[in-house]
Amino acid sequence: MKDNYIISIIGTQMIDGEADKIEVLTTGEYEETNGEKIIRYVEYSNEDPSLKTDTEVVVKNSALLTITRKGELSSQLVLEKARRHQCHYRTPVGDMMIGVFTSSLTDALSPLGGELKASYTLDFFGDAVSENEFYIKLKPNAKEI
Repeated sequence: MKDNYIISIIGTQMIDGEADKIEVLTTGEYEETNGEKIIRYVEYSNEDPSLKTDTEVVVKNSALLTITRKGELSSQLVLEKARRHQCHYRTPVGDMMIGVFTSSLTDALSPLGGELKASYTLDFFGDAVSENEFYIKLKPNAKEI
């Protein structure tokens, strides 16, 4: 993988009135092909740095977003504004299906960098579990370009 971009990810999750925030700063790659904008990066576990998760974020026509994670914890989220999708999560204790309803999706990505934002809720069997937001900022890595 070419590390030609600096990628900043901020994710927030609200469960029962309590907020949790995750911030990741990493390097990865960005490309545009066949009407898709693709970000790829690797995340390493804080507890065991030998464990990694490969992540691919794909935006199609600024309207449909998929986030695919492969590794110890695998998942695929499908986000589409004003639509609910059933998505698959694989965890160490088993697989599960979750509902994902996207309330907003904003794509301002280009080869020069940019931002991607989404707000969505997760539910199990129709019962809302959490409200979530993520923000990705992409910036060309001067060392690689």
